[in-house]
Amino acid sequence: MPMMPNWGGSWGGGFWFGPVLMILFWLIIIVGAVFIIYALVNPQRSVPPSAEESALEILKSRYAKGEISKEEFEEKKKDLA
Repeated sequence: MPMMPNWGGSWGGGFWFGPVLMILFWLIIIVGAVFIIYALVNPQRSVPPSAEESALEILKSRYAKGEISKEEFEEKKKDLA
């Protein structure tokens, strides 16, 4: 009968190696899932405005969404001109 390695470590005693790899595997899966969920929940923070979009277009968009008042819009528009 051929010789088989025993749990005592005739092949280096790596009994702890398997559980550590399993913990690392699940840790990577969990961290990846958290990043994906965060990116889906907060799309504005993960995607910056395009480089081609001008400051005036961004200002108009913010005014249209109601993020700034008409007074703020006019003031900032004058600053850009």
